Amino acid sequence: MAEDDLTTEQLAAIAAENEEPEPVNYKPPAQKSVKEIQELDKDDESLRKYKETLLGSGTTEIDPSVTNVQVTRMSLICEDAPNPLVLDLQGDLEAFKNQAFVLKEGVEYKIKISFKVNREIVSGLKYVQQTFRKGVKIDKSDYMVGSYGPRPNEYDFLTTVEEAPKGLMARGNYIIKSKFTDDDKHDHLSWEWNLNIKKDWKD
Repeated sequence: MAEDDLTTEQLAAIAAENEEPEPVNYKPPAQKSVKEIQELDKDDESLRKYKETLLGSGTTEIDPSVTNVQVTRMSLICEDAPNPLVLDLQGDLEAFKNQAFVLKEGVEYKIKISFKVNREIVSGLKYVQQTFRKGVKIDKSDYMVGSYGPRPNEYDFLTTVEEAPKGLMARGNYIIKSKFTDDDKHDHLSWEWNLNIKKDWKD
C-alpha cells in the first residue's frame, strides 16, 4: 500500500483516536492593567519590589502601533535533526504553505513558540494546532501557555514531547494550522505550515 493510499475511513479512525475531551469551563479573572496592579498596595515595600520583579519598573515606552502580543518564531526542537527547523513568524506567513519541515519517522521533538508581551499583562495564552491529512482533520492539540506580563525580552514556550508518526502509512505530508490565542479568544496569530514525515531525513 502506498503512503497516500489511506482511505477516508482509516483517516476518520485516526481522527477518532485523537479526539480530546471538551475543556473544563474555566472563567478567567477580570483583567487589570499593569498600571492598576502597580498602584495596588503601593505602600507595601516588599510587595512593590515583588511586583517590580514580575512586571518590571513600568517605565519602558512601547510604540503604540505595535500589538501587545507579538509571536515571533516557531521552532521544532529535535536533537536528531541535521539542520535547525525554524519559521520566522514576522515574515510572509503565506510562504510556509509552499515549504515543509522534514521529520524522520518516529523521532521525538518539541514545538517552541517565541513571543513578546509589550504593554499589558495577557492571561490564559494558549497554543492550538490542528493537523490535517488529505483534507481530513486527524488531530487537535491545545497547550496552555499561561499568563505573562510585559518585558523587553522574548518568552519561549515549549510543548511536551511529541513523537513523529512512523510506518509506511504514516509517511507523507501533513498540513498543520496553528493559532496563538488567549482567554478572551483574541487571535494573536494564526499560521499554516507543512510537516513531511519521511523514512529518513534525506529520503
